[in-house]
Amino acid sequence: MDAFRIIGGKKLSGSIAVRGAKNAALPILATCLLTDSPCRYRNVPLLRDIQTQVKILNTLGVETQWSGRSITTRLLDTYNSIAPYELVKTMRAGVVALGPLLAKRGECRVSLPGGCVIGERPIDLHLRGLEALGAEINVEHGDIYAKAPKGGLRGAEIYLGGTFGSSVTATANVMMAATLATGTTVIECAACEPEVVDLANCLNAMGARISGAGSPTMTIKGVRKLRGADWTVIPDRIEAATFLVLGAMTRSPITVTGARYEHMMAFCHVLRQMGVQIERKGRSMTVVPSSKRYRGTDFVTLPFPAFPTDCQAQTMALACIAEGTSVITERIYPERFMHAAELKRMGASIQVSGGQAIVQGTAHLEGTEVMASDLRASAALVNAACAAKGESLIRRIYHVDRGYERIEERLSKLGASIERVDAEG
Repeated sequence: MDAFRIIGGKKLSGSIAVRGAKNAALPILATCLLTDSPCRYRNVPLLRDIQTQVKILNTLGVETQWSGRSITTRLLDTYNSIAPYELVKTMRAGVVALGPLLAKRGECRVSLPGGCVIGERPIDLHLRGLEALGAEINVEHGDIYAKAPKGGLRGAEIYLGGTFGSSVTATANVMMAATLATGTTVIECAACEPEVVDLANCLNAMGARISGAGSPTMTIKGVRKLRGADWTVIPDRIEAATFLVLGAMTRSPITVTGARYEHMMAFCHVLRQMGVQIERKGRSMTVVPSSKRYRGTDFVTLPFPAFPTDCQAQTMALACIAEGTSVITERIYPERFMHAAELKRMGASIQVSGGQAIVQGTAHLEGTEVMASDLRASAALVNAACAAKGESLIRRIYHVDRGYERIEERLSKLGASIERVDAEG
């Protein structure tokens, strides 16, 4: 099993380009199931999750061809409408095939999703929304069986609020299904994330009639058919945030290019509170190294435009070496603190209780052997190891491959001492 061996304490410098957003690309790829025409998707990151989504599409009768970071799709047949467990189990976003299949083919079977172990993430909002459009849904033996009524799905008023706010994947699933429904659909408490807006813009370019994307109220007027897509995926704001934290933790002038600041304002605000200075120039952001220790701060994860849960682990790693106390409250996935135990192995002082972590900053972290538990935790551990004194070995790095394209090669170009090694266990 692969692991990362990292020797920390190196000063880094240079530029690193942000790839396409994984969380936008995954549902956008599923739009090819809504049309009979060929589609082309650009700026698609070369990630393990993307490869899994492509395999799901292949299973569903879609031919795919890669050219660099572009994927071209062509529908070959509609014989199979089953998204199998062995693929969907590996990532939660596989469930976004449900809405398009139901709308276009009338019935389907999709396995219940898997992904990172960061607490329970039920799909009741997906099912509630699709049932409101008239679908008959049964969950049996780990599979979702969905069937549209005679005459197809029908527009409806749908409330998608859940215990912890709106759901990005549920909004995506219902929105895609509603594009081909008869009549008008209004989604209340829709997710406002940039990835949802990107999906809506892609669908509109295909002939959909969606308004209100990026606000809590979204309106979809159904159309009879959609044309093929030719779409460029937005840059990954979470990847950009990860690299900015890396610059701050290693006190290095790292320039992150291609990111959209308007997608990262809450995150950048928290970094400024901690004393991290970031210079902006066009689509570039550069960390300005400081000789002073950063300051502890408090922040809460909430749906966009607030601080994203996918940046919580990386920012906690920075808080571990900041001066003073930080209180981190996780409102999206209250159990998403598995990285805290591994950071403590590196010398961090963290207490976790009831969806909240209290971090008492220390002067520095120590390299050691740690284990990644999920995608963003693995990124936090990479950052921590690059800043720590001594050598670290990070196991189970298949998590990081799900969301960061060839991260060891890209960080090596900045001067990091990181290599992928074969390690047992």
